[in-house]
Amino acid sequence: MSGPHPKPTIPFIIPIFLPHTGCPHRCVFCDQAAITGQARPLPPIDQIRHDIRQFLTYPGNLRDTVQISFYGGNFLGLPEKTVRRLLDLATEFIAADRVHSIRFSTRPDTIDSRRLDWLSGYQVATIEIGAQSMDDNVLLESNRGHRAADTKKAMARLKRGGYETGLQMMIGLPGDNAAGALETGRQIVALAPDFVRIYPALVLAGSALADLLAAGNYRPLALDSAVDVTARLFKLFANNRIPVIRMGLQSSAALDRNHTVLAGPYHPAFGQLVMSKLFFDSVRHELDALGPAQRSISIAVHPRSVSNLRGQKNSNLTALKSLFSLDTIKITAQPDLGETEVVVNTGAPVSILNGAGSP
Repeated sequence: MSGPHPKPTIPFIIPIFLPHTGCPHRCVFCDQAAITGQARPLPPIDQIRHDIRQFLTYPGNLRDTVQISFYGGNFLGLPEKTVRRLLDLATEFIAADRVHSIRFSTRPDTIDSRRLDWLSGYQVATIEIGAQSMDDNVLLESNRGHRAADTKKAMARLKRGGYETGLQMMIGLPGDNAAGALETGRQIVALAPDFVRIYPALVLAGSALADLLAAGNYRPLALDSAVDVTARLFKLFANNRIPVIRMGLQSSAALDRNHTVLAGPYHPAFGQLVMSKLFFDSVRHELDALGPAQRSISIAVHPRSVSNLRGQKNSNLTALKSLFSLDTIKITAQPDLGETEVVVNTGAPVSILNGAGSP
């Protein structure tokens, strides 16, 4: 048995953060220094070289793909000389057969023929676009400085160039709602990226959103609402064979400080909350169909899905027992199941990507 799409090969990524470099706009949600823990806009080349070497010493010899990744800024918005210096640095490690390729994130409105020509001769494999929304009003209220049409044009150019493409979207931006987020998701599906990332908007200290919040002009998503919308988006993408490689910002010491995230649905294990909700909803749907006579049930899932089924601190099991007056729930790890499948009692396997709550 298998899930709705093959599990993507995950490269070993060496992240190099270039916080806010090359960005012509300060988006309302943005405080890259808070996200990355770096206040300096562009690390010195020698420091980047040292960081790459350090990452390459980490254990893990069986690596199919190793990529140097430039994140956090608008890579193609940097001056050509700077772009080439960074690509030349990455190429040192590719030439030494220690790294396979390069990836970076950039804004859609900086992907044009002139800038793509800068990449000629370099082993750039993957380009991620910060689309954030496909609603022009949301983009305007977020001070993105580009339109949805720019994302569509950028994706067309990258596909013609043969690049692996990723799209990043954000939920809970000013002017957005659940219906709008799902419409953005549908438009992203139409663009057929190789993968997506889903981030909930957070109110970071020093951001324009912080000012809007203080003035009473912005209300961030509650955590449960963000989890619900993201779960529906995950279903949408997964059922269209588009892997979701991240949900929520990666936990860091900078983000976990009390004064950094002022408001919004931040959780260090946001992605697990989403997957746990999908499993909970699926089991609940199955138990609704079985009726109230059950006092003890068994649930089988793939071994890697057991923690998602249980929920954090066994919250799913506690809720199911209360909701259905269950005495016991027996969980079995069953390797022949897909990672998005669940079996309740002796029923047939069902996918958590179907049923109630589908987009």
